[in-house]
Amino acid sequence: MGGTEHLTVQREGATLVLTLNRPQARNALSLPMLVGLHDGWLEADADDSVRSIVLTGAGGSFCSGMDLKALAGNGMAGEEYRDRLKADPDLHWKAMLRHHRPRKPVIAAVEGYCVAGGTEVLQGTDIRVAAESATFGLFEVKRGLFPIGGSTVRLQRQIPRTHALEMLLTGRPYSAREAAAIGLVGHVVPDGTALSRALEIAEQINSCGPLAVEAVKASVYETAEMTETDGLAAELTCGWPVFDTADAREGARAFAEKRPPVYKRA
Repeated sequence: MGGTEHLTVQREGATLVLTLNRPQARNALSLPMLVGLHDGWLEADADDSVRSIVLTGAGGSFCSGMDLKALAGNGMAGEEYRDRLKADPDLHWKAMLRHHRPRKPVIAAVEGYCVAGGTEVLQGTDIRVAAESATFGLFEVKRGLFPIGGSTVRLQRQIPRTHALEMLLTGRPYSAREAAAIGLVGHVVPDGTALSRALEIAEQINSCGPLAVEAVKASVYETAEMTETDGLAAELTCGWPVFDTADAREGARAFAEKRPPVYKRA
C-alpha cells in the first residue's frame, strides 16, 4: 500500500481507509497529502479486492483547507513530490476529487474541522458521516478568495440552491446538525465515532455484489444531469450487463439457498 508522510493508507477488510495525517495543522492540504490522496484513489480502483473507500482525518479534524505554503513546497515537501506535480499539473484536482471520481464508493468520516478545501473534498465523496461537534463551511469569500475546488458547481446540485448560496456567500461556519438539515451530510453521530460508523456502512456495501455496486454508482452520476428519458436509457446501458454476470447468478443462488453470497467480480 502507498501513502506519504501526510496521508496514511490501511486496509480494513475490503475497505481502503485513507487518513489525512497532518493533525498539527488540522490536516490542511499539503503536497505530500495531495500526492497520497491521488495515489490512494488509483490504488483503490486498481485493486479488485477493495470494494469501498473511507476518507477520514487524524487527530480530531477532517481537513481545514489548502496549505498554500506546503503546496508551493517551501521546505515541507521533497523534490519527489514537486516532480510529481510538474509531471501531472492536474494531480491536485484529481486528489481533491474535482477531476477524478473513484469507481468504488467513497465514505467520508468527519470529526472536527471540515472547512474551505475540506468541504470541497467532501463534495466529491458519496456518503458522509459527521461527528456531533464537526464544523463545515466555505470560508473563501471572507478571505477575498474563490472556492475553486468545484463548490460553485457541485454544491447547488447536492443541496437546495438557497442553502448553497448562503454557504458560499456568507462564508459562515455550519454545525453538523445544520449540515445534516440541509443535506450536506447524511449521518450525525457522537464525537469520536464517525470512523466506526463509516466502516459499518462500508461493510454493508462490501457485502453486496461489487459489479452491481459500481454500476449503480456510475449510473447515478452519469444520469444526474440528463432528462428522465435520456437517464432511463443510460440506466439500461449501465444496468443490463450486470444481469449477465456470475455475481448475479451467485446472488440468486445464495438467496434461494438462504446463505450469504460469495461474489468474485465475474
